[in-house]
Amino acid sequence: MTTTWCLAQTRITGTVTEETSQNPLVGVSITVKGTVAGTITDNKGQFSLTTTVPTPLTVVVSSVGFQTREIPVENPSGLTIELREQVMLGQEVVVSASRVEENVMKSPVTVEKMDIRSIQSAPAATFYDALLNLKGVDMSTQSLTFRSVNVRGFSANGNTRVVQLVDGMDNQAPGLNFSVGNIAGISELDVESVELLPGAASALYGPNAINGLLLMTSKNPFQYQGLSAYAKTGIMSASNRSTATTPFYDAGIRYAKAFNNRLAFKASASYLSATDWQATDYRDQGFANGFTMANGTRPANPGYDGINIYGDASANLSAFQSTVAQFLPVPPAQIALISPPLAEIIGGINQLSAATNIPATQIINDVLLPNVTVSRTGYAENELVDYKVSSLKLNGALHYRINDNLEAILQANWGTGTTAYTGQDRYYIKGFSIGQYKAELRGSNFFVRAYTTQERSGDSYAIGILGQGINEAWKPSLDQSNLTGSWFPQYAFTYAGGALQTFGTAFTQAAASNPATAYQTALGAVNAMAGNLHTAARAAADQGRFLPGTPQFDQALATVTGRPLPGTLPNLGAKFLDRTNLYHGEFMYNFSKLIDPATVELIVGGNVRQYALNSGGTIFALDENNKEFKINEFGGYAQAAKTLADILKLTGSVRYDKNNNFKGQFSPRLSAVLTLAKVHNIRASFQRGFRIPTTQAQYINLNTPSARLIGGLPLFRERFNFSGSPVYTLESVRAFGAALQGGTALPQAAQALQQYQPQQWNPERVETYEVGYKGLINNKLFIDAYYYYNRFLNFEGAQVVVQGAQPATPANPASLLQLISGTTRNIYSFYVNAPVQVKNHGWAVSADYLLPGNFIVGGNVSYNDLANRGSLPSEFVTFFNSPKYRYNLSFSNRNIRGSGFGFNVIFRHQDAFLWESSFANTEATLRKQTTIPAFSTLDAQVSKRIPGIKSILKVGGTNVLGKLYTQAWGNPSVGGMYYVSLTFDELMNR
Repeated sequence: MTTTWCLAQTRITGTVTEETSQNPLVGVSITVKGTVAGTITDNKGQFSLTTTVPTPLTVVVSSVGFQTREIPVENPSGLTIELREQVMLGQEVVVSASRVEENVMKSPVTVEKMDIRSIQSAPAATFYDALLNLKGVDMSTQSLTFRSVNVRGFSANGNTRVVQLVDGMDNQAPGLNFSVGNIAGISELDVESVELLPGAASALYGPNAINGLLLMTSKNPFQYQGLSAYAKTGIMSASNRSTATTPFYDAGIRYAKAFNNRLAFKASASYLSATDWQATDYRDQGFANGFTMANGTRPANPGYDGINIYGDASANLSAFQSTVAQFLPVPPAQIALISPPLAEIIGGINQLSAATNIPATQIINDVLLPNVTVSRTGYAENELVDYKVSSLKLNGALHYRINDNLEAILQANWGTGTTAYTGQDRYYIKGFSIGQYKAELRGSNFFVRAYTTQERSGDSYAIGILGQGINEAWKPSLDQSNLTGSWFPQYAFTYAGGALQTFGTAFTQAAASNPATAYQTALGAVNAMAGNLHTAARAAADQGRFLPGTPQFDQALATVTGRPLPGTLPNLGAKFLDRTNLYHGEFMYNFSKLIDPATVELIVGGNVRQYALNSGGTIFALDENNKEFKINEFGGYAQAAKTLADILKLTGSVRYDKNNNFKGQFSPRLSAVLTLAKVHNIRASFQRGFRIPTTQAQYINLNTPSARLIGGLPLFRERFNFSGSPVYTLESVRAFGAALQGGTALPQAAQALQQYQPQQWNPERVETYEVGYKGLINNKLFIDAYYYYNRFLNFEGAQVVVQGAQPATPANPASLLQLISGTTRNIYSFYVNAPVQVKNHGWAVSADYLLPGNFIVGGNVSYNDLANRGSLPSEFVTFFNSPKYRYNLSFSNRNIRGSGFGFNVIFRHQDAFLWESSFANTEATLRKQTTIPAFSTLDAQVSKRIPGIKSILKVGGTNVLGKLYTQAWGNPSVGGMYYVSLTFDELMNR
């Protein structure tokens, strides 16, 4: 038996050199085509590989920066292989488009790719930041360590329409619903490639890949061995920060080793520490009392709502009219026992009414407590967050080749960090950690994997709720059992007392005229003094307020951030308690070994998934057993491809997915690629994608400063009694309030209210049509272009409704007044389907040209537009959030005349655009005022290869001109970042 086994082995040996210099190449990957067997070259460029595949066979020879070669082998001993440097693009192999390896030129859909060389030469601080240089890519920066990738519109912070996979594992936090690609993903040293597939990808990758797929692949320890490390440091500078210029530090290490080409392991670690960008936009987004973002300030507008100011809850003075009126018949002496100032007001009202014959209620409603919104004095974000950010990533894997056709993998990715995130609130993600653990069996034509994602929220907290909680800890906004000790009544009664004194004096002085004239004169005097009256009322209500830096403030901050969400008034909590887990199993099988690919290329696959929600009741709703829900999903797919006459490839695929809360979904895809003259590739495709609502969209139950966020499932309409206590659309409540403020009588103004009628909620679907072209002309000009058209069915957007604290019905017109005051109403926000189709389209073109000396000049431009915005209901929020035009221009050379010096310069520009989000004040959103200004940036780097120490020295900067910009509403202003790095690689070639 032993002799037979030995004779069945084929030993392949040889040397790999660089074609021009004939220098040996280190670390070149040598694999036997159609198997998992392989090795790498040693320091002399030599290799030795044993396989069970008999000759003749084919070996695949590849290395970063060189053209991949497939070499037929009949005599396996003493092979001499030369590799040619790859300068131009267009030769990469991708797998994201079809789940099989194929040349990027012949991909049936648009694919962007960054390989190791692209990452090394990018003028960006991290590989994740470099994604912004790809055509059609938008990013939303919420923190130095938190950027969200967006493509083809419908952008968002923590975008759930773009799926991010790390070695096949979905790295979206299952409970908090954001991808953690640059918080706790893989170390930059361990990244082999990043592929971006813009557009729907549900046909092969299942739910949620409705707008794009980001596939990050780490290095295989068999192919990338040895020690590598980097150290990077520099400064961050932005004029709006508390300390404008601060240092940052980033370092990483990786080691991989293979034993006899059978067993291999790798381990890597990286750590980053910095002081973050700061969000300091203090414009007034409330539009209360006739003010706008241009003129609204805290001193000018009593109802000021600053964008990055938190804890500024609001109420309407008119909400206290009935409170004061109920004391009118009570003797002042009794009222004085409760509140002497209130007793003086009641006595003054009664005296003025008796003297002037003006009804007491008219004095209260018109003079003392008018229809004016006031807000509490809030705290700036930089008073609630210390902006210290960090990221620690630990990655490891063990690979074992059971035989030439089967490889077993155990992999663990764990990371922890502190960062900031913008969702419905601003969140300080402090001590957050996420672990992904995978077991996989993989062959050349199949894989079976199972993994789990374990999310832990650490000491994370909601900044907006924190601001409100500190204010409530100091003084409740409204406590019915202690009105005089509550902030809003103190404000209202102080304003009313001043207004009464001003009115009485002015009325007495004008008494010589007729009563109507005297009344209007006195009312005018009060209006003229309104600014001073509001200032005095705020000063009185703010007495004893906890100021940042004081022991009382620090104690309140610690208490509120240590108490779980949401707490109960006045004891609010801001801390997340999320330990949600994801469990996922998946397989794929390619029939290439059973069916000749020339006949048909056939693959099948499927998956099962479970979300186990676990937030301790702080984020998610509880079921009837007081436990959080579990969500189960499963799906399967099949794809067939046929190549005709070596020039036309036709591909068709279909997928079925089912979630336990929704009906099953079919996702088909049809595509064709026509290759002309071997270098011109024309593609066309149709595909349907869909998105299962996120765990939060289904089951969230979280009270935020702007609204209570609830799931879109029917159970929430029952829990909050939408049928017994009517809810009204926010747009109609706005119209109702405006009518009242304009003097319309209550019964007539109430006609503006529209009661919300619930509809069935279904998964969002999209139908995408795309045509494109890729071509490599004269081996110098690489062109890639596409046009797409999307038609969204059951498009998912946000619906905001208002409900009275007590049932507010037209049958009782006075009860409707609850709807216009923050202290007597509930606001709910939840996801619904658009009543009409949502359509968008766009195009993008990129071109790279190879100049003499291997200089490359390039650029790309993209266009995205929401085609039917005008036909959507005015209160419906699409979250399209994309500039119409954005473009990049680049000039680079990786190795100038063989000197080892390289450089890359990229200029980026994007237009101004409207950003819609649940973080913005609903009034600003509905008025379409949440505009992100246009901006331009310049990034640059210069690098030098130092062969003597097997290292690359890199000096660079992002936004080197230093002009601040922001990429989403409420997000921080991004300044300039300047760095120097040294990267060591034991197997670096000269």
